[in-house]
Amino acid sequence: MANKLSQRLADIVDTLPLKEGVRVLEIGCGPGAAARQIASRISKGYVLGIDRSAKAINLAIGGSQDEMATGRLSFRQSAIEYFELSPGEEKYDLAFAVRVGALDGRHPETERRATLQIKKVLKEDGRLFVYLGDTLKEVPL
Repeated sequence: MANKLSQRLADIVDTLPLKEGVRVLEIGCGPGAAARQIASRISKGYVLGIDRSAKAINLAIGGSQDEMATGRLSFRQSAIEYFELSPGEEKYDLAFAVRVGALDGRHPETERRATLQIKKVLKEDGRLFVYLGDTLKEVPL
């Protein structure tokens, strides 16, 4: 039951440096359309979508049963500024966020906490990409 990706999300997914076996964290995944698309492109990889909204996570899980059954996709309710890896969970190669308030510059303290958490959950050479309405930009950590 995969919903069709909007052109904007399709362009964002196309821009991400995806490769075999990559571990991707989507911050603010909403109903999961981009996460599903990425999961379908990376065999042996893994995508975790997080969102602060329980409703969004329920929609994402409801619309992603086939992809989740492959073991390449899961979802968790969490705000990025409080996100922690589960015990035994591997760090991520890349994280991306599309129009996420915690990373748009309007809330400096929340953004500082969010950035700290992102650094903790990404691998040493992990990369963060943020889309704020014009283009996807890599944000140096």
